[in-house]
Amino acid sequence: MTTKEDTIVVIGVGARTPLGFDAASSAAAVRAGISAIQDHPYMVDRFGERMKVTLDIGVDASLAGAERAVEIAVSPALDALRPLQASVQAAAISLILSTGEPRPGQPEGFGTQVNSKLRKRLAEHVALEGGGSIEGGHAGGLLAIYHACKTLRDGKATFCLAGGVDTYLGPETLEWLDENEQLHSERNIYGFCPGEAAGFCLLTKLTTARAFALQPLLEVVGVSTAGEENRIKTETVVLGEGLGAAFRFLFEEAPIDPVDRIICDMNGERYRGNEYGFAVLRNSGRFKDAADFETPADCWGDVGAASGPLFVSLVTEAEARGYQRGALSLLWASSENGARAAVLLGGPRRSS
Repeated sequence: MTTKEDTIVVIGVGARTPLGFDAASSAAAVRAGISAIQDHPYMVDRFGERMKVTLDIGVDASLAGAERAVEIAVSPALDALRPLQASVQAAAISLILSTGEPRPGQPEGFGTQVNSKLRKRLAEHVALEGGGSIEGGHAGGLLAIYHACKTLRDGKATFCLAGGVDTYLGPETLEWLDENEQLHSERNIYGFCPGEAAGFCLLTKLTTARAFALQPLLEVVGVSTAGEENRIKTETVVLGEGLGAAFRFLFEEAPIDPVDRIICDMNGERYRGNEYGFAVLRNSGRFKDAADFETPADCWGDVGAASGPLFVSLVTEAEARGYQRGALSLLWASSENGARAAVLLGGPRRSS
C-alpha cells in the first residue's frame, strides 16, 4: 500500500509531436480534433498510393536514425526539466528513456545509442545520474514511468525524468510496416498512420516537491505492468488477458472511484480494440463509461514509445486549463512484444 510519504507526483512535462513543438500546442490541437496525417513526400505503399504518415516538420529531413530521434527528444526533455533548472540546479536527475522495439530501420542497441546521445545533449543543462534505456515499443513510455516510480520509492533517486521517443519514418521501417499490412490506406482501413514524437515527465516524491517548493501538476495514483502471450501478428486469439491483468493490478491499490477519463494507444488496428474490450470485461465496474475513450493517434499519428508520456501531458494541460473531466485518468498502451502498461493519474488537489 502506498503511503502519503511515497506519493509520486509529476512536476514537469514536455511534448513534441507532429501537431506542435510543446505540450500546450499539441494538447490544444488534439482537443480541437486537428489531424497531422498527410501523404509521405515520396514513399509509396504496395497499392501504389502515397503512404499516410505524420511528420515533425521542424526536424531536418536529412536527419535519420538515432540522430533524428535525439533531435526530436531534446526540446521536450528540457521543457520537462524546467522546474529544476529554475530552482534546484544542483540536484542529480535519473533519466529513464524508452524507444521503439527492435525492427527494420531500428536495430538492436538503438535505444542505448539514443540514450547516450540524448544524455550528452542534456548534460549541458542539468546533472544526470543513473537510469537507463528500454526498447519498449508502444508501452515503453509508460514502462519508463513505472521504473521511475520504483526508483523513487526505493530511494535510488530524488528526481526521475521518464520519457519516450519514437520515429517510424525510416524507409526500411515503413516498408516493413507495409509488408505486414499495418499501414492505413483506403484499401487497408485497419492499419495505422506512423509518426514521430517525444514526451517526457519529471517525477519526484510529494515530500521532495514540498521541500523544494515545487508545484505538483498531477499525482501518480497507480502504475502497473503485465505481459500478453497472445500477441499481435501471431496465430493466436486475443482475449485481453495481459491488459486485463495490468488493469487489475492497477485497481487493486486504486481508490474505489471509477475512472473518469481513458486515453490509450489504439491506432485503428482491430487487435487493439478487441484487446481493450476483453480487458474491460475483466474489470467491470471500474469505469464510468468504458466506451468513452480517447485515441490521440487519430490526430498525431501512431507515435509508439512516446505515447504514454504524451498522454500524461494531455492530462496535465487539461488540469491546468480547467477542462479535465473528473478526478481519475487511466492511461494504457500495449507493445507488439507483449508488454502492457497502465498508469492512473489524479489531479494535484489529491496531493494537497
